[in-house]
Amino acid sequence: MKALIVIDYTNDFVTGKLPCGDPAIAIEKPIIRLVEQFLSSGDEVVMAVDLHRENDLCHPETKLFPPHNIEGTDGRKLYGALQYLYEKSEQFMYWMDKTRYSAFCGTDLDIRLRARGITELHLVGVCTDICVLHTAVDGYNKGYSLHIHEDAVASFNQAGHEWALGHFQHTLGAALWHDGCMRRTE
Repeated sequence: MKALIVIDYTNDFVTGKLPCGDPAIAIEKPIIRLVEQFLSSGDEVVMAVDLHRENDLCHPETKLFPPHNIEGTDGRKLYGALQYLYEKSEQFMYWMDKTRYSAFCGTDLDIRLRARGITELHLVGVCTDICVLHTAVDGYNKGYSLHIHEDAVASFNQAGHEWALGHFQHTLGAALWHDGCMRRTE
């Protein structure tokens, strides 16, 4: 069994308060395609969405990044057509708030996946070298098979993005996918 985890593909991370910009805009269609594919095959789809509260001085990211993905703001909504697709198919997807980089940290994600017999994770979203990376490392350490869709991940740091893709493949043993096809191991 497999699950698609869409990580932080929100307005703030694409064009808003902490934007990846054009690289994140460019991955919208591949993300939509993958969500539709996973929904049509009855596989698990998880929206792992960063959650911050206004003026939270105790959150470690407060010192590192400007305020973003604030609870109750439009910046926290899913970006573009993904928001519409989520609203239309919400009963078939799992929305999961997360307050750390990894979608596993402080959430019920691992319990949910194991209860459904899921062993294979497909990761998409932003930022490749932050939240996607930390989720992949935790998934690896928990024994999941990892699949990263390189045409559906982006970062505001191109060097970090490229480094993370290599790390996924060569250190975590992840399969890299592009346009629905698995790349050969380099």
